[in-house]
Amino acid sequence: MTETHVEWREWGPDAFAAAAETDRPVLLALTATWCDGCHEMDAKTYGEPRIAANINESFVPIRVDVDRWPRIRERYNMGGFPSTVFLTPDGELLTGAGYLGPDGMRQVLESVRDRWAEDGAAAGRVPRALAGDLPPSGEVTRAIEEHLAGQLEVQFDADHAGWGDDAKFPLPRTVEFALKREQSQALRTLDAISTNLRDDVAGGFFRYAGTRDWSDVHHEKPIDTNAALTRAFANAYLHTGDAAYEEIAREAVGFLTDDLWTGIGVGGSIGPGEGRAYYARDADGRAGMTAPRRDHTVLAGGNALAADALLTHAAYTDDDRAREYAERILGTLERELVDASTGEVTRFLAEEPGGETDVLEDLARVVAAFTRAQGVLGEGIDLARTVADRAIETLFVEGSFLDGPRDGAGLLDHPFRPLDTNVEAATALLDLGVATGTDRYVDVARETAAAFAGATDRYGVQLASYGSLTARLCHGTPAVFVGTEPGTDLHRAAWRVADHEKVVVANAHRETVPTPWTPNAGEAIVGVADDRSDPAGTPDELLERVSALLE
Repeated sequence: MTETHVEWREWGPDAFAAAAETDRPVLLALTATWCDGCHEMDAKTYGEPRIAANINESFVPIRVDVDRWPRIRERYNMGGFPSTVFLTPDGELLTGAGYLGPDGMRQVLESVRDRWAEDGAAAGRVPRALAGDLPPSGEVTRAIEEHLAGQLEVQFDADHAGWGDDAKFPLPRTVEFALKREQSQALRTLDAISTNLRDDVAGGFFRYAGTRDWSDVHHEKPIDTNAALTRAFANAYLHTGDAAYEEIAREAVGFLTDDLWTGIGVGGSIGPGEGRAYYARDADGRAGMTAPRRDHTVLAGGNALAADALLTHAAYTDDDRAREYAERILGTLERELVDASTGEVTRFLAEEPGGETDVLEDLARVVAAFTRAQGVLGEGIDLARTVADRAIETLFVEGSFLDGPRDGAGLLDHPFRPLDTNVEAATALLDLGVATGTDRYVDVARETAAAFAGATDRYGVQLASYGSLTARLCHGTPAVFVGTEPGTDLHRAAWRVADHEKVVVANAHRETVPTPWTPNAGEAIVGVADDRSDPAGTPDELLERVSALLE
């Protein structure tokens, strides 16, 4: 980040203790390497000496990287980044805003200082989402999928594609939900993403467009967006056979493994400027092109998502590069960020491992990636089970998952149950439960889905993955247990079954690989819920078994 005159502190108990001891409120700056507005605010606002002096004198300033500290991001985000948040010494919320220029910051600082002098800590509040109330539960029925499928039609933009009539985010999980239910909408949206959010010069996908017609593009390229869209385009290829979608997915693989690659994993992001003129002026006023901002932080959850995407593409296309880099990512996770004996996952790797451990997003994505690895590479299920057990034992409380351990400074000790991350965790557990025949994982996935079912009528397309989860819990998940090494014709045919929600297990004939049904070597068995097929020995026989079981 740009150097400022503000005396920033790191998030932690020492900073909040200093605020209590000096009776000052906290100014929390939520920033990201990829965030253009964050850098601009550093230069124009925090770089203004009088503003910085005011902050240093009357507040305890804390800066947080939102990618490294997602639980802080979720509790204090003011709707985007930068977020400028004022807190009591106990971490309760006083007020907040987004980007503030110098004049706006002066006004807010004066307002908060006056309010603090008048009311002190009594002015703070705990956001409703952190009050500890359980979400409204209900029964998991097909009506949830039907409601969210209906929302696809209600919210689809027939003129410009995508969903909604405001800013357009790519919503890759919504695209995947639509691929099986409103395929034309999914494909039109992917076409719009390719046209408007794909950087056809330098590669990769931009984060979002600020307007309904996909203009006002925001040129950040974070790992999550790029990994999820790589998988979405690969899945579009699976469903349609259209080589154009495979070509885009292959280009995205190249971006992940070239531009975002750090040597040991995929970096967190590339900021604006990549592949286009990005000018700044030096101290003498001379213009020159600056390099794009790169965040080389290897995030556990982001890299697990990237491995999942690379494995997906490799499974459909025999892409050796995608498979090789997925293996390298999984190796880095195992060596550096995942404790194979306990299942503990550390948030990030920069110069050394750091950040929180047992963040729900990280645990869920690691389980998903290593379950996928068992299907594509023939190994990984043991680590997936260890991490899944850790997630259940440490974060599954009263029917759903907390976003992380209930400890830490500020409001980190308040329970928070994000629906989208609960769905991601439950989906990973469902995949693992189907792959291994472990009822416990399926039961936890179902209980998690039920914990939020009482508010279904409030959910829109942004939560379409909840529809995918509940549909699978109601209908069953197709699974193919392949009794061969990866790479055989039978194994390749299993992955080419045109359903991206299926589960595939390679090496299922081995005694060391737990499965509900064990095929003989050289054969495959298809299962859905409690139904199973006769063994198949050839790709044609496998496709016949799948068709018969799914009729």
